[in-house]
Order: sequence, then structure tokens, then C-alpha cells
Amino acid sequence: MITRNIFFGLQVVFLFFLSACSKSPDIDDATMLDGDQIFDPSLYDPEAYLVSMAIDDPSDAQKNTPVVITVHGYSASTFEWDEFRTYTDANADILVSQVLLGGHGRTYEDFKNSSWHDWQEPIMAEYNALREKGYTNISFAGSSTACPLVLDLIKKGKIGANGMKNIFLIDPIVIPSDKLLTLVGLVGPMLGYLETDNSEGEEGHWYHFRPQETLQELMDLIDKVRRDLQKGYDLPAGTNMKVYKSIKDSSADPVSAVLIYKGLKNSDGSDIDMEMMDSDLHVVTRLDGRENITQKDRDIQKGVFDDMLMRIEQ
Repeated sequence: MITRNIFFGLQVVFLFFLSACSKSPDIDDATMLDGDQIFDPSLYDPEAYLVSMAIDDPSDAQKNTPVVITVHGYSASTFEWDEFRTYTDANADILVSQVLLGGHGRTYEDFKNSSWHDWQEPIMAEYNALREKGYTNISFAGSSTACPLVLDLIKKGKIGANGMKNIFLIDPIVIPSDKLLTLVGLVGPMLGYLETDNSEGEEGHWYHFRPQETLQELMDLIDKVRRDLQKGYDLPAGTNMKVYKSIKDSSADPVSAVLIYKGLKNSDGSDIDMEMMDSDLHVVTRLDGRENITQKDRDIQKGVFDDMLMRIEQ
């Protein structure tokens, strides 16, 4: 057991190390999303990503076609749901809106200055735009941080009667796996930012540097959602939810799924659907850009996609 004095000494060393780090990252504009040359493609061509902008005057048939609003996680981009769109194009008659979180997909400074409320705003903007155009069959699929963002919208009643038909949560984060994140409020101002190890295929789609300000926003968000779940609340009538959670996850502690399962109920008081998956990947629905992907990973991804489509098309 680590004694209190040893633990305090480790904290001092840790804080000294952090305080020695540079607070201004060295950004390569040509390769990193953090710079001023690479932006999320949805910013250049929103009609290719958002159903609300792609179809000016939807027909009655289009209004009744299932639409899935897909939303990525913290520090990511619309790339995270490209594989789902490709799969649905080949296997289902549905429409997909790939929403870019506020503050994401732009420069490091834009990301740094954004709040979690900013991240959340485009979700409601697309949802409201679809409703205004008469779409009647809307679902939501979120990964990682998109999950607490939509859980907060449910708690606030922003998604109420006649709301989303299905809500799919992929590896939701309510409790982080990295417990050092809980210290971000203490050491963040000295740290400045965290550097990540993006693969070659991920660079340009995920932020290479994570500003401490955004890490504090992330912690504020998940702390709020955790407290709400501990008090308990219900889904709106007519809305179904399924949670898909990897049993080993370096970003979102599997306890996150337990908290959602215990704290959120269907409108009739019954339990929501939950599937714990034999995977060690965070966001199992995104494989492109990763290294050392196995056939097992691909089988799990396909299983999730097929299950989602089955529920959407019911």
C-alpha cells in the first residue's frame, strides 16, 4: 500500500514535471487537424453530411425515411462515422446526418476556446432542422463524448414527446478510464495541453494536442451527467435506447455503462438495452485509421451495425 507521504511525494514530482512542459504546442499545419490548413470536410461541403441541408424540399416518402444523426466524440471529427455511412449506403434505405461537434474540426485555438455547451449545439441544430422539415423517423447514434451530450439533452427535456425513435450509445464515457483526468482542474493550467499518439491514418482527423481547457470541459460534462444518472430519470415515451460497451476500454471505464443502466429507464420504468462486447477498443464502430485491426474487431463492428439497422428499420 502506498503511504500518504509517498503518494504526496509522487504528486509533487508529477506536478513539477507538468509545470516544466511547454504550454504552446508545436503544430504542423500541413498534417494536423490542430493547424489552419486541414478542416473537417463537413465545413466545406455540409450538404454531403447533413440531411437537413442536402434535401431542400423533402417528399412525403423522404420525410418518412429513417434518418440517423451520428455524432463523434471528444477531439474527433465526422470521420468517426464514415464507416457507418458506407455500410448503410450498401445495406439499408436510410439517411445519415454526420454532425460535427461545435468547436471541433477547426484550429487548435477554436477547439481550445470551445465549451461543452458549444460541442452540444450542432446536435440540437440538426435535430430541430429535421423536425422543421417534417422528418418523422429520427434516431441518434453517438460515440464516446457524444453520449453524455445527448444524455444531458434528454435530462433537460430537449428531446421529449415525438422525439428520437432510437438512441444508440457506443462506448459512452461517464467515468474516464484514465483517473488522472480527475486532476485536470488542479494541474491543467500548468500542463497547458496533452499530446496524443495518433496513428498515421488518424492524423488529420483527430486533434494531436488536447488543450487542458477542453479536458476541464469534458470533466465538467461527465461529472454533471454522472450526478444526473445517480438521481435517475426516464427516456421520453416512444424512444428506445441501446448501449454498446467494450469490456476493456482505455478511455471510457465500463462502469460508465453500469451507471447508465442503473440511472436511466424507459418511460414505462423498464430497463434499457445493454450489450457488453468482448472488445478492447474504444468506439468499436470505427476501425479505419487504427493499427493492428483483427477479424474479430470487424465482426464486432458488423454485428453492431446490423443490430442498429434492424432496430432502425422496425
